[in-house]
Amino acid sequence: MIKEELTDFLKGYTKLVIMGIGNDIRADDGCGPYIVDNIKDLASSKVSIINATTVPENFTGKIRKLDPSHILIIDAVIMNEGPGKIKIVRKEEVAGVSISTHSMSLSYLVNYLEIEKPYNILFIGIEPESMELGEGLSPLVKSSSDDLISIFREII
Repeated sequence: MIKEELTDFLKGYTKLVIMGIGNDIRADDGCGPYIVDNIKDLASSKVSIINATTVPENFTGKIRKLDPSHILIIDAVIMNEGPGKIKIVRKEEVAGVSISTHSMSLSYLVNYLEIEKPYNILFIGIEPESMELGEGLSPLVKSSSDDLISIFREII
């Protein structure tokens, strides 16, 4: 189902930005950076890959300059749905999603990005098992992250 939702979202894109958010020394919070680091080779004139770590606000100017038609943002998101659960969150729904480790909320990030114009934005949240200090993803979150990497390789 995730593959179908992403394929549908990306129909007709002319320029895509994929941004991973997270802190790779806080266990599963590093899933966003892990995913984008593993798809860097998909970057092209139509696809930009950004590892925003814990400061996505530092990349809003770059994203606006790239002027993408579509933006995908990947992050560990606490949804109370079980470790490794992947959920697509549309930009209109981000107010109901909490993040515990980043200074800028997802809804504020969307509003800030869209100061000058609206974008097609989709969030991909992965439920963390652990956000404790420590490197490496838990097995469930790594498996879900690897599934997303495979999906990106198929559809981009």
